[in-house]
Amino acid sequence: MREPLVFLPGMMSDARAFGPQLADLSRDTAVMVGPMTEGERIEEIASGLLDVLPRRAALVGHGIGAVVAMEVQRRAPDRVARLCLMHASPLADTPQEAAARDPLIVRVRAGRLAEVMREEIPPEALGVDAPRHEILELVADMAAVLGPEVFVRQMRALQRRRDQVTTLRKIAVPTLVLCGGQDPIVPLKRHSFMAELIPGAQLQVIEEAGHFPALEAPEAVAMALRDWMAQPLVLR
Repeated sequence: MREPLVFLPGMMSDARAFGPQLADLSRDTAVMVGPMTEGERIEEIASGLLDVLPRRAALVGHGIGAVVAMEVQRRAPDRVARLCLMHASPLADTPQEAAARDPLIVRVRAGRLAEVMREEIPPEALGVDAPRHEILELVADMAAVLGPEVFVRQMRALQRRRDQVTTLRKIAVPTLVLCGGQDPIVPLKRHSFMAELIPGAQLQVIEEAGHFPALEAPEAVAMALRDWMAQPLVLR
């Protein structure tokens, strides 16, 4: 039996961010969604995840979920059977990037979470042919359900994250770098850079999608994940 598949949602997202793939892939694969809401450091979130992960699993991470997946790979590579990274960077925040998160935290603590989320994920973050209104409503609802304290914790974790370039260079499992070709938040060149760091990694671009390919092009993403899951495991 193939290894369990664990989805790690992005910033202010829950299982619904991978809803179509959970429904599709659960027909013949054990699937679960990892917790991304506790801890103010990526290391703390990864520790909590390792407590509940199967002995060995395939990880699919989007955004902060991909950052946590890299930390799990760094800390416990024997627990990772294969890796899919979406819309993230292995680099630590620069001082300027970290500082730019502070005003967002202040505004969210002042009760302006919905406003901040609309600015962080504008319609232009999605592909031109995507059902933008429907997806943005879901993004807003996921954020509202998780609430401001989760936003603050996740922002703090991103501010303090470590550089994972060395981690990526040591990966020895089937790795897919998957992205939407129309994402202005994490553009294609960053995904190309990440894929080049990982030995044998496959870069797959879903041209019609933006920042949320799992919602914008669900069938294409499910097919890409099935192909990735079918790749032979690397013997350690």
